[in-house]
Amino acid sequence: MFDRIGDFIAYDVLDLSGRFGEAVQFFVMDVVKITVLMSIMIFVIGYIRSYFPVEKVRDYLSGKRKIGGYIGAAGLGVLSPYCSCSTIPFFIGFVEAGIPLGMTFTFLITSPIVNEISIVLLISMFGWKIAFLYVFAGVMVALFAGLLIEKLHLEKYVQDYVYQIKSQQVAVTVELSQADRLVTAFNGVYETVKKVGPYLLIGIAIAAGFHGFIPAEFIMRVAGGDNWYGPIVGTLIGVPLYSNAIGTLPVIEVLVGKGMAIGTALAFMMSTVALSVPEGLLLSRVLKKELVIIFFVIVTLGITIIGYLFNFIL
Repeated sequence: MFDRIGDFIAYDVLDLSGRFGEAVQFFVMDVVKITVLMSIMIFVIGYIRSYFPVEKVRDYLSGKRKIGGYIGAAGLGVLSPYCSCSTIPFFIGFVEAGIPLGMTFTFLITSPIVNEISIVLLISMFGWKIAFLYVFAGVMVALFAGLLIEKLHLEKYVQDYVYQIKSQQVAVTVELSQADRLVTAFNGVYETVKKVGPYLLIGIAIAAGFHGFIPAEFIMRVAGGDNWYGPIVGTLIGVPLYSNAIGTLPVIEVLVGKGMAIGTALAFMMSTVALSVPEGLLLSRVLKKELVIIFFVIVTLGITIIGYLFNFIL
């Protein structure tokens, strides 16, 4: 259905042809497809999330034992469609609430890497198998990093003022009506589309350019399955960039179609959405530089290993 819309706009309405026509067709098709899928999922999850305010989330995590808490933090990250920078306020709130530092990092990593929107898009682009492996790998990286940070006892590298913040607000539970929940879900769709829209358009535009103008032979030579250094390069290139899964997936789809090894492509995607320079700057406001560096190193190594494993088994 979506490819027909792209065909109609590019070839019938605009009367294009050749590589430029292919690029425009891909751009229109992916914009429509991703926007529709994203809007549906945001609405559904937004409605469900209206039953779970932030206070309940904090109480849930703070009341859990070690294993249950980490699994809960990862699960909440999956249900939170935030980019890496958007999770920082939650990180501060969790630390204030006394939730163990490792659990907060597990949430911080899982939230941008794995969420319901990226899962649906991964399934539509690559199928259930790769989507499942990506989700599993993302959660494993988050759990590993969180547990390691806990084992290293790095609480001393949290800025002192974070522990001294005392909330002056009294939590008031307000029961929402069904109409309120629907409005909340619709507002979530609007706000999310408005927020990620520029990244989505830029990502699809780049992907369309790759699709129409970058030869498959070039991708195979630079990042094909035979290159042992592919996952390392993919991860390191992604670290300084800043995007979200929605904006990155169209690029990944084209790169894999052109011959990039799937592990290299997904490592690039994970590092792009989980780590970024803006995130590092924001984290430095609540963490000392030693912990920011440790966090980046642990996650980078974990993602690189995942990239090699994906290249080996897929």
